Amino acid sequence: MDWPISEVARMSGVTARTLRHYNEIGLLPPARIGSNGHRYYEEHQLLLLQQILVLRELGVGLPEIGRVLADQVDTVEALRGHHRRLLAERDRLDALAGTVSRTIAELEQSRRDGTPMTAINRPENLFEGIEPSQYEGNLGDFPALAEEAGRRAAAMTPAEAEAGQRERTALMIRLAEHMVGGAPADAEPVQAEIDAQYRALTSLHAVSADEYRAIGRSCVENEDWRAVYEAIAPGLAEYQRDAIEVYAVPRRG
Repeated sequence: MDWPISEVARMSGVTARTLRHYNEIGLLPPARIGSNGHRYYEEHQLLLLQQILVLRELGVGLPEIGRVLADQVDTVEALRGHHRRLLAERDRLDALAGTVSRTIAELEQSRRDGTPMTAINRPENLFEGIEPSQYEGNLGDFPALAEEAGRRAAAMTPAEAEAGQRERTALMIRLAEHMVGGAPADAEPVQAEIDAQYRALTSLHAVSADEYRAIGRSCVENEDWRAVYEAIAPGLAEYQRDAIEVYAVPRRG
């Protein structure tokens, strides 16, 4: 039995454009292409797609996923390995829940007495359990950007990857502090943070103003992205989207 690309997209929640991109980079070729030019997938491809999506959820970049799939021999053994990583991710999420709980209390105290949040607790404690690479890796709707981000991530040393994660999380924390402090999305300090984000993206791949606006909308519409932002502070996903909208609209011309 086989399924057309539209049905695979519906079942998996992955866009047809992303499935075509996986084919283009040799990650997930369809089982066959019909006389009408449509792609069709069989059970083997569905199992491969499951593994790809599990690894993406775990923050693995596309180049590394390609190597994992090329090296593995037994599907059941590969799934056991993924299962172990998911259990480790569960432990990370438990740590993240504790971090969010502490951050809520610290934000509430900051609102009451005006003390900067980072003065209440050690700044590094804000990062426990948070891995922004998950949000960065989930760029399925922006395949060229995702591929370049994955390629660079695969070339980093563990220390470089950790430093990058901390810097990107720190940027999100700073944006949250502006939000909690009542700064509107078009405030100069907020726009400076958004400009830094945009420059970081364009250092990976050219990003148009409309694409940046689409990325901003994904902060709210993509459940994984939204979860990362909301783990920092409730309402941060919408705040990020609105700030990007302010930043990007004048650049459309």
